[in-house]
Amino acid sequence: MKSTLLDTVSMFLAELNGVGFILFFGCMGCLNGAPHLQIALNFGIAVMTSVQIFGFISGAHFNPAVTVAALIYKKISVPMACIYFMAQMMGGFMGFGLLKLVIPTDTFSPANETNGPGLCTTIPRYDVTDFQALTIEFVATAVLILVCCAVWDERNSHLHDSVALRFGFVIFMLACSAGPFTGASMNPARSFAPALWNTHFDKHWIYWLAPMSAGVITTYIYRAVFWRPKVEDEHIANEEYALKDNTIS
Repeated sequence: MKSTLLDTVSMFLAELNGVGFILFFGCMGCLNGAPHLQIALNFGIAVMTSVQIFGFISGAHFNPAVTVAALIYKKISVPMACIYFMAQMMGGFMGFGLLKLVIPTDTFSPANETNGPGLCTTIPRYDVTDFQALTIEFVATAVLILVCCAVWDERNSHLHDSVALRFGFVIFMLACSAGPFTGASMNPARSFAPALWNTHFDKHWIYWLAPMSAGVITTYIYRAVFWRPKVEDEHIANEEYALKDNTIS
């Protein structure tokens, strides 16, 4: 019981700090008129860093859509999914709040028609319709969920040596592609914290509906179409080893 409680607290703190790091460092990289390529790369590296630090502790979800996908994939229980969700939302709020605390006050100008939606707030570009934004966020999140499902697939268990780097590059690619149109959030926790601190919730529903629906639909599709049980082939490996050993002898 004691070990289980400590493990739960450890995973909660891993998710909280992981999302906090992503919001703090990712949004800090958006300051001073940074070009889009720098912003996309910065978020990718921030995700890579958080996965590298906390991945072996909590599985590095850092995203309610990923947690929903893990629940469907049977990688996590319902109670733990709720704990992860609370940690992610709190982590985003605290990470962005810390950023607001340590940078110049005028950086956080009030969200209005003159200043825009506020620092790091995700919102579709002015000429992108709601349907287009919803589709872009859905597809981008679906790609991210497919990567998660592939990592969770037992047949891929021997290729986990560079998972953090892979996720970083995936986020970088998706941010480069979708970022100019929707901000490439793919993560309700990432969008909610800036929206709350900047009190700007225009079109915010898109950044919940698209990622969460993508997490559910994509995971079910992967399980139905691509997933297969891992074939235990230890006896084959043993026979090959024995044959090789006899040949050398």
